[in-house]
Amino acid sequence: MSGHLEVHAPDGVGEVTAGTDLVGLVVELLAPRDGDVVVVTSKVVAKAEGRASTLDRERAIDDETVRVVARRGPTRISRTRHGLTLAAAGVDNSNVVRGSVVLLPLDPDASARALRRGVRERAGVDVGVVVTDTAGRAWREGQTDIAVGAAGLAVLEDHAGRHDSYGNELAVTAPAVADEIAGAAELAQGKLGGRPLALVRGRADLVLPGDDDGPGARALVRDPARDMFGYGAREAVVAALAAASDPAELVDGFGGPAGADDLAGAVARVLGVEARVADTGDGLVATVRDTDAVVLTALTRAHGWRWAAAPSAGTTPAGATDTPGTTEVRLTRPSP
Repeated sequence: MSGHLEVHAPDGVGEVTAGTDLVGLVVELLAPRDGDVVVVTSKVVAKAEGRASTLDRERAIDDETVRVVARRGPTRISRTRHGLTLAAAGVDNSNVVRGSVVLLPLDPDASARALRRGVRERAGVDVGVVVTDTAGRAWREGQTDIAVGAAGLAVLEDHAGRHDSYGNELAVTAPAVADEIAGAAELAQGKLGGRPLALVRGRADLVLPGDDDGPGARALVRDPARDMFGYGAREAVVAALAAASDPAELVDGFGGPAGADDLAGAVARVLGVEARVADTGDGLVATVRDTDAVVLTALTRAHGWRWAAAPSAGTTPAGATDTPGTTEVRLTRPSP
């Protein structure tokens, strides 16, 4: 059986303001059926929920930012309270009254659940709902729409354990189908078409039963412990060195603690092979120059480890070595 997908994005939505009946617009303009996926831009959801603001744009970005991931001049890529990593923390001043900005919905998954529930109550049909926003992609030019909220939809299609046509087992293949639906809908909506609603038909297999809203788009946000790109290249250097100069500086964005081999390799590469890193089984021991303390702190913190002068033996001072100007240190990985 061949695959077939239909996407419909109607005109006639009009201006959405605080209190606009989005459910009514969806039912009237999209006429959804069981198994359809309703796609709504986060901007109109936010407008309907009163998230348009006259705040200064930079102030709004500050308020919505949990951590700056990367900065180039005035451009900021920020991690939001939702766990999303977006340019300007998702703050938008396009397609809105001049002098205003639109913030992301407070809880896009909750917004999607409410819209799904409203469609069921008024139209008597079970649909999936995706709330979308525009995002760039690392290593790629341009932008595409992604799912920032979802309800009643399997947002990931896990293929792990299945086999391809050649008999090869698929280990980590998991298409982000909610993002793919968002991108397909955006092709029909357009950025300047004034069509913030869309209907995707042909993937009823992804729509969950009426009493199951699913995990939401939050399930697509990678766990920070597994995030290999939590900072931009420059910002990673700054964050590690800031933590090295101030022990109270919180360091996140580097993912989970690195393996001992990774840290040992980094120490040898940066401090020189004479650092002589050895694995003791319960951590690493290295002999480093006394002047390398700040660099060693930056390295260990960036790798999720800590260091201290090696325990003393008898009356020997902690970390003392036979080579003047060097110290023996113990590198430890914090317990989970």
